[in-house]
Amino acid sequence: MARALRGLGSGPGGQRGPRVRFGPSPTGFLHLGGLRTALYNYIFAKKHQGTFILRVEDTDQNRVVPGAAEGIEDMLDWAGIPPDESPRRGGSFGPYRQSHRLDLYQSASAELLERGAAYRCFCTPQRLDLLKKEALRSQQTPRYDNRCRQLTPAEVAQKLSQGLDWVVRFRLEKGVEPFQDLVYGWTKHEVAEVEGDPVILKGDGFPTYHLANVVDDHHMGISHVLRGTEWLTSTSKHLLLYRAFGWDPPQFGHLPLLLNKYGGKLSKRQGDIFLEHFARDGYLPEALLDIITNCGSGFPANQMGRTLEELISQFEIDRITTHSALLDLEKLPEFNRIHLTRHIENDGLRQKLIKELQLLVEQVYGDQRVDQEVLEKDYVERVLLLRKGHISFLKNLVSSDYSYLWVRPSVSREQLQTVSGEVDEIGKLVLGLMTRQVSVLTMEELNKDLRSLHQQTKETKYSNVMQLLRLALSGQQHGPSVAEMMVTLGPKEVCGRIHKALSS
Repeated sequence: MARALRGLGSGPGGQRGPRVRFGPSPTGFLHLGGLRTALYNYIFAKKHQGTFILRVEDTDQNRVVPGAAEGIEDMLDWAGIPPDESPRRGGSFGPYRQSHRLDLYQSASAELLERGAAYRCFCTPQRLDLLKKEALRSQQTPRYDNRCRQLTPAEVAQKLSQGLDWVVRFRLEKGVEPFQDLVYGWTKHEVAEVEGDPVILKGDGFPTYHLANVVDDHHMGISHVLRGTEWLTSTSKHLLLYRAFGWDPPQFGHLPLLLNKYGGKLSKRQGDIFLEHFARDGYLPEALLDIITNCGSGFPANQMGRTLEELISQFEIDRITTHSALLDLEKLPEFNRIHLTRHIENDGLRQKLIKELQLLVEQVYGDQRVDQEVLEKDYVERVLLLRKGHISFLKNLVSSDYSYLWVRPSVSREQLQTVSGEVDEIGKLVLGLMTRQVSVLTMEELNKDLRSLHQQTKETKYSNVMQLLRLALSGQQHGPSVAEMMVTLGPKEVCGRIHKALSS
């Protein structure tokens, strides 16, 4: 179904392109579902030279977690999708925290009261709770019965004079107009037939989601609202609010749910879908952006390894389908391997990895390391380039499998003799090979030399020669090829380890 895009020209104040917003509630850490919503807004804005806004929706003060808003913006920065306007960065349409915009909501609420589009409700929590219980007992959906809608101005004035608590409710009207959603096409929901009039301003002066978002999207010049599909049924309600104010609404697009690979909700237990968890475990942000778009829609094909620039250039909003996105996190390490390989191949990004790996070696091995030379840039860079494509995480290189890179193994002559009785002969051949190397070692040349070396032994099979050398160099039975170990360690260190093993 064709879904026409509007508002891709100039925005408020002559700004170019669309204006979109990501509006999280600061009730905890940013999770993958929130990241996906933010990402689709970001790439839509950048695709059309627009503006991406972070607006903190903290009107439910009871659920606000101190520091959560700052943490969310930190994670957007870490993910490489920083907002153009935000509480931290500022902008021409602030404040960017809803709790700092209360005067605006109260003024808007007063305007609706004056127009007769809203009314004060004096129903007590006890009465509302009773309505809910009666509905559930009758197996009906709980809804407000609109009792206070019928109050006359005199009755309202009398209740106000008595100092009774009140909230403001919006009058839902029948006959809503259909709207064209950018994902779901033409749709509408007759909210007045299934819901009671909603509260838009609470007794503490804070707005509910419905009022705050409509007011803010209007005053911030939001042209397109891209949000989760759970808000699709509320959109007709929001359009009634726009009509009551006399404002033009933005275009809406509702993103399908992000589910686990079995079609169930992503689990928040043990923090395994929060961005801090992935950052702490060594995942690259590019891998997360890649997997959450790869499992969804909006792109010409499902391919692994897309960069953010490629996501922006390939994205088309009319390619988003209504099918839920099924996320298989077991595939994430492979996505990380692909993007880590790309980082290692990039000169600039590789320098950052070198510093990170140097720090990891210090942290894990400390005084155990061979000497200061294993922290030198050239050596660490050689390790990265040779292991490129073989590791999924940088931290893999400081695991026990790769300890030989940073710590000399303790291998005795007796251990080597269990592999071959020609320990001395093989050792002398390797030492001779290393001393003859006048140019930089290459794996291709070394593999040829090792084949030739084996032919000079009397009884030992080639596989046993390799096993013996691997044991002498790393203290391990498995790992990278012997040639790679020798290239990584360098002639001097190879000779030192051979000498040590033969003399111990």
